[in-house]
Amino acid sequence: MSVGPLPPRRSWVEQIMGMPISVLARGEAAGSELAERASAAAFAELRAVDAMFSTYRPDSAVSRLGRGEVTLDQCPPQVRDVERGCARARELTNGLFDATRPDGRWDPSGFVKGWAAQRCARHLAAVPQVDWCLNAGGDVIVLCAHGRTFQVGIADPQDPTRIAAVLECDTGAVATSGTSVRGSHIYDPRTGRAAEPHWASVTVAGPSLETADVLATAAFAAGPGWAEVLALAADYAGLAITTDGATTTTEDWPTTTRPLGTR
Repeated sequence: MSVGPLPPRRSWVEQIMGMPISVLARGEAAGSELAERASAAAFAELRAVDAMFSTYRPDSAVSRLGRGEVTLDQCPPQVRDVERGCARARELTNGLFDATRPDGRWDPSGFVKGWAAQRCARHLAAVPQVDWCLNAGGDVIVLCAHGRTFQVGIADPQDPTRIAAVLECDTGAVATSGTSVRGSHIYDPRTGRAAEPHWASVTVAGPSLETADVLATAAFAAGPGWAEVLALAADYAGLAITTDGATTTTEDWPTTTRPLGTR
């Protein structure tokens, strides 16, 4: 049986926030000026967010705030928006996600990526003739029309040549927290120390990348109680991989997921 020609595709990639960020457009309008402008607007906003929130830039608003050179009220409105978002995330997760570090420093880095990507997705959504896939360092937003889907691969944290699962997505987000790329960078606010390595990675799927990213981080820190964290928010499901390679999912994890395979 013939499946017909594949729809046209176009992709863009930039290095922002210290990671590769890609935008894939699919459909008859993928090569249009509208799609080009939408992707350019998304990347422009991501660059602006990086300039504002990077802790590696001494002139960023967050760096200046940390040094006491400006107050929160003197920062751009996006910084205040993120501060409120971090507070909501802390409340949602019963404190398992906390942007205040053990030394008292406010560091929203763990929140900003998901928040920024979700904001930028609105530029892509403004061109509904195109199916979009935004990949921000492994965290993904999918926007599809007319019943089409993208296949989102979830990395095997033990072997970079393999994927742990393939998730069929039409519209929504997939976020993963783990130690395979950046090491033990997730801390447990309950102890003020690095989270115990119960999981190699936790992946969360749901409507918003901002929330999925927060829940993935909090669930990783929760260890054995990870599923209880996901139960705190409606419409989010998870897949966790232990340090010895075993997988477990929440009851509402999509049954269309394909198991472990080679890239």
